[in-house]
Amino acid sequence: MQVRHILQSKGRDVVAISSTATACDAAKLLTQKKIGALIVRDGNGKLVGIISERDLVRAMARGGADCFTDPVSAHMTPAPETCVENDTVESVMEAMTRGRFRHVPVLDDSEAVCGMVSIGDVVKTRIAETVNEAAALREYITAAV
Repeated sequence: MQVRHILQSKGRDVVAISSTATACDAAKLLTQKKIGALIVRDGNGKLVGIISERDLVRAMARGGADCFTDPVSAHMTPAPETCVENDTVESVMEAMTRGRFRHVPVLDDSEAVCGMVSIGDVVKTRIAETVNEAAALREYITAAV
């Protein structure tokens, strides 16, 4: 299965924030949208990073509550690993495991962000694939008997 299949079922909505917004703005947006990460864009709308709940927790651990007045750019992960719609779910899962991150921006043919996949999306897809494969095997075995 490909990343495009995940986006077809979950949607292509991308929640983004400016690199100049404050960490507090990022925390509020994450909470409001009930998500774990935001795309960070520069003034031209270009992807420059990603900021996650984990990034904000690390910022708090380093600088205390004062970090919330810092710009997002001070705490984001710059140049995050991305994927494209044609990538397989397995390859994205492998990259997430290897890099120890939970969110991957998806780029279209023009390298613009067209979606975001989370580890939850990937796991849900893999479970559905496994269930479908098991059902197909049961059907095959039943038909053969």
